[in-house]
Amino acid sequence: MCSLCGVLGCDDHWTSAVARPGVYTHNSDRIARRREAARRLAVANALLATRRLRLSEWQGRSYVLASPTGSTRIFEALSHLWSEAGALAGRPFDPLDPSFIASIEAIR
Repeated sequence: MCSLCGVLGCDDHWTSAVARPGVYTHNSDRIARRREAARRLAVANALLATRRLRLSEWQGRSYVLASPTGSTRIFEALSHLWSEAGALAGRPFDPLDPSFIASIEAIR
């Protein structure tokens, strides 16, 4: 399937901030969902900055990951972020790696 068909036909991922009947969520209104999405994006970009990568949303349905050289990767859910970041950076990106966590804590 081409990426455009995949993007247009994708369903909501369980991590997406959307209202779901019968499921507890504090994101019951559109503004709260957008606020949570913006907060997730900010946290992801703080971590990705260590590899000079930048994440942005596309149409509120997908994500675009970009390198400083202009290379991009498009994917539909944040659950794909780390594998896509590793592929774009040319080396694995494990946000739970103890040395990575130590380098982030040193910045704070």
